Amino acid sequence: MAKTNPRVVARNRRRVSIRKHLSGTTERPRLSVFRTTSHIYAQVIDDSTGTTLAAASTRSKALGSLKGHKGNVEAAKAVGKLVAENAMKVGVKSVVFDRNGYIYHGRVAALADAARDVGLKF
Repeated sequence: MAKTNPRVVARNRRRVSIRKHLSGTTERPRLSVFRTTSHIYAQVIDDSTGTTLAAASTRSKALGSLKGHKGNVEAAKAVGKLVAENAMKVGVKSVVFDRNGYIYHGRVAALADAARDVGLKF
């Protein structure tokens, strides 16, 4: 089914434009963010092999203690911290940030700042 909402079409156009110039390697994988009104998801992806090295979301069991609405800044900070910790366990210290067409503000910025606070470099 085609998405005809102008906001979705515009975000997909930005996403494709960003991905033309951005790619995750084995040395610096890509930290990709996806958000909905209810949840936020993050993955560390090695595009050269096509594998996901680490992932976290507000739906993961590790964040089961998170109470209330999970589509807010506090939940995004928790996801950023968790994905950075999972990436560090795998040996990833530096990533390329893929905001996936979203504006770098609010939940996306909170996730990125929380990942930086844990020690992930980008």
